[in-house]
Amino acid sequence: MTESNSPLIIDVAVPLRLYTTFHYAVPPELAPLATTGVRVLVPFGRRKLTGYVIGIVAESEEELKPISAVLDPEPLFTSEELEFFRWSASYYLHPLGEVIKTALPAGINVESRKRQVCSADGMETEEEVLIGGKGVKRETFYRAVPSLELPANLRGKGLRIAEFLRTISEAAAGQLRREFGATPAHFRRLLELGLVEASEREVYRDPFREEVFAHDTPLVLNDSQSEALERIIAATDGRAFAPFLLHGVTGSGKTEVYLQSIAHVLDAGKTALVLVPEIALTPQLVKRFKSRFTCGIAVLHSGLSDGERYDEWRRIRRKEVSIVIGARSALFAPLSAIGIIVVDEEHEASYKQSEGFRYNARDLALVRGKMSKAVVILGSATPLLTTYHAAQEGKLGYLHLPHRVRNLPMPATELLDARGHKGDTFLPQLTSAIAKNLAAGGQTLLFLNRRGFATYLVCQDCGHVLRCPNCSVTLTYHRRRERHFCHYCDYSIPAPSVCPECDSQAIGLLGRGTERVEEEVRELFPLARVGRMDRDTTSGRGGHARVLKGLEDGTIDILIGTQMIAKGHDFPGVTLVGVVSADATLNIPDFRSSERTFQLISQVMGRAGRGDAPGKVLIQSLAPDHYAITHAVAHDFEGFYAEEISFRREVGYPPFTHLAALTLSGNSVAEVEKGAEAVAGVLHSTKRELKSRVEILGPVSAPLGKIRGRYRWQILLKSTGRAELHRLLARFKAGVKLPAVVRMAVDVDPVDML
Repeated sequence: MTESNSPLIIDVAVPLRLYTTFHYAVPPELAPLATTGVRVLVPFGRRKLTGYVIGIVAESEEELKPISAVLDPEPLFTSEELEFFRWSASYYLHPLGEVIKTALPAGINVESRKRQVCSADGMETEEEVLIGGKGVKRETFYRAVPSLELPANLRGKGLRIAEFLRTISEAAAGQLRREFGATPAHFRRLLELGLVEASEREVYRDPFREEVFAHDTPLVLNDSQSEALERIIAATDGRAFAPFLLHGVTGSGKTEVYLQSIAHVLDAGKTALVLVPEIALTPQLVKRFKSRFTCGIAVLHSGLSDGERYDEWRRIRRKEVSIVIGARSALFAPLSAIGIIVVDEEHEASYKQSEGFRYNARDLALVRGKMSKAVVILGSATPLLTTYHAAQEGKLGYLHLPHRVRNLPMPATELLDARGHKGDTFLPQLTSAIAKNLAAGGQTLLFLNRRGFATYLVCQDCGHVLRCPNCSVTLTYHRRRERHFCHYCDYSIPAPSVCPECDSQAIGLLGRGTERVEEEVRELFPLARVGRMDRDTTSGRGGHARVLKGLEDGTIDILIGTQMIAKGHDFPGVTLVGVVSADATLNIPDFRSSERTFQLISQVMGRAGRGDAPGKVLIQSLAPDHYAITHAVAHDFEGFYAEEISFRREVGYPPFTHLAALTLSGNSVAEVEKGAEAVAGVLHSTKRELKSRVEILGPVSAPLGKIRGRYRWQILLKSTGRAELHRLLARFKAGVKLPAVVRMAVDVDPVDML
């Protein structure tokens, strides 16, 4: 027990896979700094690592270790943000320390490591060093001393720099180096002559520092947009949590509704958070926002360097920003006084984190909005069935934009039956349409949701198929690199000339990916300017923006791409869209495969005819009678919803149940199967103990039974009540013990069932 003169005791969460928090004593000299929200360096086992102070403890029964240091002069998160972190950790059954680490900028934590050092007398000793931690960028600025005349012997670069500084207030050293080729010697010389003064200060790493944004003005809204805006404004004025589904066909002007809603919120002194599913969408959206608003706008996504993300985060924390735009991790931006949260393309699966802390930013946006008493807008042309169902049930406000802006027509669509054309990439109708569109000066998008050249290599003699030794998948051939790659673990081998199994030369490539489609397009249309957009062509900094700029400025005639091109891009020059294989996603072993097929086709169709010229869409399919495809071609969301919701109700899947998936993995298939059976046994006994009605399915081998050398088994939990499902999981997690060689991941509300 602690006494009145005992040291301060703090509760600390550490960023490890541990579900408990830890108490530490605070030395008197550090007590004023050790407040909730700061990082502290704590002894943990044989090392020191960063922890997060989550509260003050009145007393403790343990013998406490003292903290080593307080790492922050002020808190990194507020009590309100901590409440949100706690809720998220509890709901997704993930350690609080790792949730906090996810919410804070990457690379700021420090920890200790032991290293061997050799002393002057040749003796080796062990020393403890701290590694990690993100630094603040500082830069030297120079300004002229105008009272002094420039000396006659000052010539060349030095003279030009001095004259330039007399025309402006000040300039950063980096700017002077870029514009004049200035060196440290030039700066020293000007300082020695007393012609300039220098000062050093902190600067931000701005990812958009070199871009110029032309200012625009709000557009005139049509009746549907005006009605949606009025309802949103009324809700923001009410200053209470108000969730909406903004369901607008592609090209209906959802972004303009976002912009004018946000303008109203900013006028009321509040802030806005805008989430997009992919960094590919960020440049275009940032351009729209920077052109409309003069306030501080921060951007957060994985395409930025750690330093840029850290600086953007600090601008937000310092309240220099009124709008935050970013991908899923931007949900945790330290934004205060939030008045509105927008989740654009809310149907996208990429809002779900697939590893570690498996949160869904789309769902947590509603939670954060509720805690902030903000308006939340979920926007999509193809909303999730669960979202649309919630709107139909009155749990979300429903805002409908049924028409394109400027009364533009939806693109004319044609469904092509590919069943009699096995082996053909393009049916004659699609080839003819591309040629006509090229001749008319229009741009074409060709969609195929597989990258690479060929999806697998097979021996015609023995039937051997080239597979990844680490994953349960075939290897995909990439012709430009002349290698076969695994798209799950990046294992690769050079393209073989004979069958690895029987040495036969009768090996052939089957299936097709975007690389092969690109090659065929270049052969068919040698004068066309052809581009490709997939993970292979957009890797590296600014990769997405590079490809999209080519389409935007007209230097690409035909763009071939995966689902990246199906996102909410707005390219007025695109007048033809071709879907090479509409049914590729129908055969995925997931109850959402029909929904995803409908969404992908509808979204890629929506890229056509957004400018003044009418759009046309041709869709090739081996399953032309499937309801997901026929309803997509007819632009009929309601018809698709009616059929799909009936199927979901019949088999008991969301929105009629809540799910949790348990995935067990390890290097030994026998140990993983044994662990899965043991986990299932604990689940069943816990279910009996709680008299729970949760349905337990499995264990079974996962559809992708092996990834990165680890065998995988799955158990699926289904429940009509969310609280009952969480009660079972919480009790089960407290009692389950697994061998060290088997890992278990719990995924609440899973999106990927593979």
